[in-house]
Amino acid sequence: MHMTSSDSRRTRRIAFAMFVGTALETYDFMLYGLAAPLVFTRLFFVSNEPFVATLGALGTFAVGFAMRPLGAMLFGHLGDRFGRRKCLIATIAIIGITTCLIGMLPTYAVAGIMAPLVLTMLRAIQGIAIGGEWGGAIALAVEHAPPDARARSAAMTQLGAPIGILTATAAFFLVSLLPPAMFDLWGWRLPFLAAFPMLLGTLWLRRQVDESPMFEQVKKAHHLSHFPAREVIFDNVPRFLVGTIGCMLGIGGFYLMSSYVISYGTSTLHLPRPLLLAASAVASVVQIFVVLVGSRLGERFSNAGVVAAGGVLTLLLAFPVFALIDTGQPWAVILGITLGTASVYIPVSVIGQYLAELFPVERRYSGLGICSNIAGVFCGFVPMLAATMQHAAGGSWAVSMVLAALALMTMVAALAAPRFAVRGELFVGRIS
Repeated sequence: MHMTSSDSRRTRRIAFAMFVGTALETYDFMLYGLAAPLVFTRLFFVSNEPFVATLGALGTFAVGFAMRPLGAMLFGHLGDRFGRRKCLIATIAIIGITTCLIGMLPTYAVAGIMAPLVLTMLRAIQGIAIGGEWGGAIALAVEHAPPDARARSAAMTQLGAPIGILTATAAFFLVSLLPPAMFDLWGWRLPFLAAFPMLLGTLWLRRQVDESPMFEQVKKAHHLSHFPAREVIFDNVPRFLVGTIGCMLGIGGFYLMSSYVISYGTSTLHLPRPLLLAASAVASVVQIFVVLVGSRLGERFSNAGVVAAGGVLTLLLAFPVFALIDTGQPWAVILGITLGTASVYIPVSVIGQYLAELFPVERRYSGLGICSNIAGVFCGFVPMLAATMQHAAGGSWAVSMVLAALALMTMVAALAAPRFAVRGELFVGRIS
């Protein structure tokens, strides 16, 4: 199918609107991952034992993940039954507003136990909205694009993630340069409050996007699914497992290399915060190139092959990465975090296409969201698991084992994925 110039412009415009939304979603969620070890362990989850405070902050991080499947099922049902566009406007609005509210919360010293309780509640609401965001954005992007541009549209949407991560990391890096007293009093709040003007621009862009033409075709033909979540999970359990497990390394491995590594570096290795944030910023830049190269490889060869390759590379790097970080040398810390983040991000570069090709249009929104977010439930506890295992074992080798296990599971799922790809006139994929 040949694209006209107007088709090309429309595809780019829609992909850009999804890109900006994904960037804001990732920015907002990444802020908490950065603030958990740098702010919330001290100002919200107050304890005489640093390990307990860290578990409290990371536990709330996991709460956001635990609520994601609920959001995926809720917004997936609405998106597959009534359309993608309105759901995506609602999800991004909720994400942006809750982020701003977190930036306005009083600390434990002012509000006592209400501070961590309200923080946890906002994280839960944010998690529900995030659960309904990414799957719908990928579905809308690929369903608007012609066959020869779908991989690029999904990759454009996915590029929003490293941009959001880089922006959040840069924002926290800048405010971390403030004197400690100023940082604790108001500096940490600024990145959260900055989400509001970003939200306004994103809402304007999304309101310009039309509904998915594939969804409109299915709706016109009366082929809509009555209970898409149930069909995703129970109609073909192996397909559901292949989709869910295929997401494990990209989600769990990434948060291991970001939120956990920052916590580990500050509390265990006593490394300076600016060094760890600078390393995360360098890794975020590399992620952009990983998405660009990975998506092209998926388009030329296969998405499942790229996911499997990411698993193999991560298996090889799991122990060297933490050996580099443990040296405490700035160059080695930056190299270790960058290599680890790049390897776990290889599957992320094609995960949108990988999942979209597993589900037909009438339950694609639900399939994308449910698989990625159920994986996210388990992966949300990866930083806590890593912290507990490292504390018990007394060495980072235990954390490397966690990373290697995630890589192995994802690799096996990717190798099984081609046999479950959906074929048909509404979507012709390249998973195999």
